[in-house]
Amino acid sequence: MMGDILAHESELLGLVREYLDFAEFQDTLKTFSKECKIKGKPLSKAAGGAFRDSTSLIIQKDLIAAFDSGDQKTFFHLWKEHVPTSIRDGDAFAQKLEFYLHIHFAIYLLKHSAGRPDKEELDERVSYLKAYLESKGAALSRAAELLPYYALPFVPNPMVHPSFKELFQDSWTPELKLKLEKFLALIFKANNTPRLLTLCKENGQSNKEMLQQLHQQLLEAERRSMTYLKRYNKIQADYHNLIGVTAELVDSLEATVSGKMITPEYLQSVCIRLFSNQMRQSLAHSVDFTRPGTASTMLRASLVPVRKLKDVPLLPSLDYEKLKKDLGFGSDRLKAFLLQALRWRLTTSHPGEQRETVLQAYISNDLLDCHSNNQRSVLQLLHSQSEVVRQYMARLINAFASLAEGRLYLAQNTKVLRMLEEGLKEENKDVITRENVLGALQKFSLRRPLQTAMIRDGLIFWLIDILKDPDCLSDYTLEYSVALLMNLCLRSAGKNMCAKVAGLVLKVLSDLLGHENHEIRPYVNGALYSILSVPSIREEARAMGMEDILRCFIKEGSAEMIRQIEFIIKQLNSEELLDGVLESDDDEDEDEDDEEDHDTMEADLDKDELIQPQLGELSGEKLLTTEYLGIMTNTGKPIAKQRKGPAAVQWSADKPLRRPITPGGHRTGHPV
Repeated sequence: MMGDILAHESELLGLVREYLDFAEFQDTLKTFSKECKIKGKPLSKAAGGAFRDSTSLIIQKDLIAAFDSGDQKTFFHLWKEHVPTSIRDGDAFAQKLEFYLHIHFAIYLLKHSAGRPDKEELDERVSYLKAYLESKGAALSRAAELLPYYALPFVPNPMVHPSFKELFQDSWTPELKLKLEKFLALIFKANNTPRLLTLCKENGQSNKEMLQQLHQQLLEAERRSMTYLKRYNKIQADYHNLIGVTAELVDSLEATVSGKMITPEYLQSVCIRLFSNQMRQSLAHSVDFTRPGTASTMLRASLVPVRKLKDVPLLPSLDYEKLKKDLGFGSDRLKAFLLQALRWRLTTSHPGEQRETVLQAYISNDLLDCHSNNQRSVLQLLHSQSEVVRQYMARLINAFASLAEGRLYLAQNTKVLRMLEEGLKEENKDVITRENVLGALQKFSLRRPLQTAMIRDGLIFWLIDILKDPDCLSDYTLEYSVALLMNLCLRSAGKNMCAKVAGLVLKVLSDLLGHENHEIRPYVNGALYSILSVPSIREEARAMGMEDILRCFIKEGSAEMIRQIEFIIKQLNSEELLDGVLESDDDEDEDEDDEEDHDTMEADLDKDELIQPQLGELSGEKLLTTEYLGIMTNTGKPIAKQRKGPAAVQWSADKPLRRPITPGGHRTGHPV
């Protein structure tokens, strides 16, 4: 141990002496040097000082020589090796100088070739410039001074182009060289820091990088663990389902021994249970299980290995603190681009793990400030003075509401519902903003507590009022308004609200039955069937001749429409005080939601974009990953999806809807 100390003592003492000199501890340095001399301790000249100065001069000369000779590869190799990354990426002057240096090397052959320049070498230089402009140089496109040069790689003969006239003047290259020399002199002077200080910095940086790397590995391990856990849970659920079906089949075999027959309906129900949820609805209506061999063929086909889809990579993590800061204090244009990019992350991500991870990151970082009481929360953008910001905020909330976990996140703050209701009633200028606010509220109506709140706030009266003139509404507004009305009418409180204006409600709904938009008919039928369970509304309907009106539609409707109207007529002529079949009692637990674990992301969320990026302006994923890239990925607790009640609720197209639904979910055949 002592030998090691003695072997390096001279160097260590030299490092101390160098630092004292650098920090200008002159009295301490004199005392230190004197004491070292008295004790006979050798003081090395420390490889700092003169050695580093001479090395710096050599590097500067090599860089200038490469600049003069047009040796692009040598220059940028030395540039990247000896100019610190923190300066190249963080200093505005250094970034602009590097930009012009790329221009210098790209046009070098044009300025210094006696005859026609070598085409292959010239193309290589132009390609190098183009690659730089599309990568690192893209961030500088906001500078008006530099913007014209982004067209340089695409101009056939820049020497005669007026935009690049300055580049080919005799003074341009010497002026750039002078700037380079001053910059290098300043940089290498700043780099002559004591080695003791450099050692401390490097050690700290090394530890930080190692911690980040270990954290990254931990997060990746957690992600894999969650993936395996999901697979295990699915296998376990399938196993339990299989045991249940097997037990039933054994019972059925025992029954056949006693002479009892198995019905086709029973066979169909068993087979459907053995398939995935996505196939159940289509199989129930499209496959004839009474035909011999059909069931066994379908089951064997389901075991054929499906070709594995290409793995979908997870999207890079974002710096949500910076994002929320710019959403609060940035310009309206920046806010709009950020809201658009965040929405696109949700709408364009692949359904499954990629989309779930995006939503998980948004929720765990409280992107919309649903858990914040801050006066400048992101939610306040719904009240922005900018029409574009208001619309894009409404679109983002609608995208959140399109996903079950997104609805749960938004529902945790009662202010969100109030703000949407206010926006719905106040927004008259922008049709798309109102559409998205309405779309979000309609999806909110899948949750029982939010249904209750909307009914209590009188939203049914507002819906009836706008539906009096449906021809003035867009298809989206009409469809989602009627679907929202139906969802609220499924509740006892909603029916009681309708009973207060029974005549008006019945007139509006009967008029809507004849509307040219046939997409709304299932919701109109569902609303009528539901409210006609109230005796006072039935009396009002009979008084206005509702049965005759309904029978008019039987004559010209489709088979499905006819069967639904027959159910409504039967309800109209019923004498029951309450309809016990309806799942709408307010006595049920408010925490129990009517929604299934089904997500629908409609294409309307991204229609008719208001803003487009200008040349060099970042947008979408490019904006997020260039300006807001985060360090860690997959932060926060994983989303745990839980079903309540049966795994799938079968809905017959012959009957009016009797469970809350969204238009998107209804079109895809998944009652929510």
